[in-house]
Order: sequence, then structure tokens, then C-alpha cells
Amino acid sequence: MKELWNIFKKGIIVENPIFVLALSLCPALATTSTAKNALTMGLSVMFVITLNNTVVSITRKVVNPKVRVPVYITSIATIVTLVQLLLQAYFPAAYKELGIYLALIVVFAIILARAEVFASKNPVVPSFFDGLGMGCGFALAMTVIGIIRELFGAGSIFGFQVLGSWYNPALIMILPAGAFILIGYLVAGFKMLLERQAKLAAERGEA
Repeated sequence: MKELWNIFKKGIIVENPIFVLALSLCPALATTSTAKNALTMGLSVMFVITLNNTVVSITRKVVNPKVRVPVYITSIATIVTLVQLLLQAYFPAAYKELGIYLALIVVFAIILARAEVFASKNPVVPSFFDGLGMGCGFALAMTVIGIIRELFGAGSIFGFQVLGSWYNPALIMILPAGAFILIGYLVAGFKMLLERQAKLAAERGEA
């Protein structure tokens, strides 16, 4: 159980897809102008990567290594189509807001990377937790970026006005350029935090 927990939490902190690995930055720039859109995209990717890891792990022994990448992409595309249909049916506003970026989940580097690096080499349960951890880390990073951008760009969080009429929104924060600058600072801060934790762990070990 401890091993599964370590696999899960790795994707949230040590190998966070956005703040550490810097993968799939396109949606982090394009779909995080509001916290709602960021969370929706994050949860969609979490569902896709978790289910795809499970499928890849189940079929890893029957797929010819020479055609594994097309098989992975076909699996991802099928799951993404399912996500699109579900959002279109039950959350049409979110589906319309995200638009083409939902379809682009198929080519997100983090999903294919986890299929190739982990799921294709490990049993189903660890692969499931790897995908879930990476998906949670991605969703968490997206939501943090979305909350900060919406707060400073519109004075609201999840559509609820937080800052009063006195606040003059920083419009750059709802533009891709603002997202790029913000992500840079968050990546730097996350790296400093991890380095500090590693230093403290080393000092405790020496003690």
C-alpha cells in the first residue's frame, strides 16, 4: 500500500507534470483564463491519463512493440472522444468554452509519456495510481494557475466576485502572455520548495 501511495504522490509533487516536468504547457497557457475552465480541463486530462494507463497496462503483453505508439494514440483518442461526448451532453457550456483544446488532449505529451514510460512496463494497479497521481498533479497545477489568473485578471474566483469595484483588473493575466509569466514564477517557486525539502531531508539524515 505504501508503494502505491508513493507512486500516486510522485505525480502531485516530485514529478508534477507542469511545475516540474514542464509538459503539456499548451493548455496551461490557453485554457486557464478562468478557474472553472482550468479545473474542467484538469479533470478531463486526469480521467484520460488514468483510464489510458489502465488500458495500456492491461494490453501491454499483447501489443507488438513496433506498433505500440499508434495503439497508444488510438486508445487516447477513443477516451478523449468519450470525454467530449460526456461534456457535450451534460456540460455544454464547459464544452463550448474549451472548444478545440479538448480534442488536443490526444497529443498531450504527459499522457503518451506515462503510457510509454510507466504503464507499458508495469501491472494494472500501479499503472492506475501512476495515471491518477499524474492526473491529480496536472489538475491541481491547472487549477492553481486558473485561480491566480482569474483573481488578478477579473477580480473573481470560479465566477464569484472576490475583489470589489475598487480593483482595477490586470488584463495581461487573462492573456497567454500573463499565463506564461505566471507559470515561470510558479515553476521557479516549486523548484525552490523541492530543493528546500531535499536539503532539510538531507540534514535530518545527517543528524
